[in-house]
Amino acid sequence: QQQLVESGGGLVQPGGSLRLSCEASGFTLDYYVIGWFRQAPGKELEAVSEICNSDGSASYADSAKGRFTISRDTAKNTMYLQMNSLKPEDTAVYYCAAVACVGRIVSMIGPSAFPYWGRGTQVTVSS
Repeated sequence: QQQLVESGGGLVQPGGSLRLSCEASGFTLDYYVIGWFRQAPGKELEAVSEICNSDGSASYADSAKGRFTISRDTAKNTMYLQMNSLKPEDTAVYYCAAVACVGRIVSMIGPSAFPYWGRGTQVTVSS
């Protein structure tokens, strides 16, 4: 059974950093796209960053470019989202999701394409 479990969220001051983790079990991440999404209160689910582990192609939302970095620990079958220079508007529940990678990522894939989801981790950026 494919499972994704996020961790690493918390309360951080503006300008601070957090690293979110997404641990996969029941399948290997080698041939999957891992997407990080977030949903703030009253707002729609937003794609933040996605990477195809087959070829390393990745995409970032404009709001994440230059501040967020997606990476992977193959041995731990875990994906990470390093978030730096955090802003109050980054406050949201962050989810990781997985879908089989069928080609190079050239633009963000919408959330409806992802069949496997974690339960999310809360990130709050506030002073």
